[in-house]
Amino acid sequence: MQQTTSGSDKLGIIIVDHGSRRAESNELLLQVVELFRQSSGYAIVEPAHMELAEPSIAAAFQKCVEQGAETIVVHPYFLSPGRHWHEDIPRLAQEAAQNYPGLKHLVTAPLGLHPLMAEIMQQRIATCLAHCQQDAPRCDVCTPESSCQFRQA
Repeated sequence: MQQTTSGSDKLGIIIVDHGSRRAESNELLLQVVELFRQSSGYAIVEPAHMELAEPSIAAAFQKCVEQGAETIVVHPYFLSPGRHWHEDIPRLAQEAAQNYPGLKHLVTAPLGLHPLMAEIMQQRIATCLAHCQQDAPRCDVCTPESSCQFRQA
């Protein structure tokens, strides 16, 4: 479903996660960004990591501006509204925006409580249970080295 707002062709979206030392975790953000880009129809969508990995929020701002963005929306790919959402991401976004006079930016709320989250959780639980109980395929997050499996104490 394409989202439309006035000036959406000049709107840059940055999806930011925490960042990790694990390459596979950082790769997942790239997949999330591509999925969002394809499903939303926004032309300018960039990934960013808050820390520990590149691209940074500042680098993502630069890429958005280079593509013509005049307004940037930073969406924290976080579940809860913790310190990173309240303090760190707004600070990093403000620091990045200062390099582009006249640029507007917004930091949205994190994913948080949303009716679809319960549906997503149910789907993941069902998939992982089927994998463990019936040798069904793994979910898209698990790997052969780290898949869901029953363990005993």
